[in-house]
Amino acid sequence: MQGHPEVITYFKELLRGELAARDQYFIHSRMYEHWGFSHMFTRMDHEMQEETQHADALLRRILFLGGTPDMRPAEFTWGHTVPEMLQKDLAVEYEVRAGLQKGMALCESVKDYVGRDILLAQLHDTEEDHAYWLEKQLGLIEKIGLENYLQSQTGAAS
Repeated sequence: MQGHPEVITYFKELLRGELAARDQYFIHSRMYEHWGFSHMFTRMDHEMQEETQHADALLRRILFLGGTPDMRPAEFTWGHTVPEMLQKDLAVEYEVRAGLQKGMALCESVKDYVGRDILLAQLHDTEEDHAYWLEKQLGLIEKIGLENYLQSQTGAAS
């Protein structure tokens, strides 16, 4: 099937963003593990896997539409402290949310409802899972302090 060129181009951009988000979660999860924050490692490793699934869905759609994927992750910078890492991850999720919403509108305009539904499923993950969890963690740090928060993230992974 030959897809709409604008949709293919936009999905390529989204794919590069998902690959960057995956890589950012990858480095952050391994840093958490290295520092002994087992709970955070487990959660971020899970997020990395979900970003990989999002990238896979976009990759498959690009191929189905007759496009050639661009597998170069978008540029990103990772954090060096826990609060900075959480902030950077949340910023990525907000960027992803805006990109998904724009992509859904584009898909609607060219009647690519399958593409829109793929993006809608990713939007639910982004808003209801990823961003929500990150906002909660930053709120906890503010309420109980960084040291107490970090102490709660150690121990055996659940």
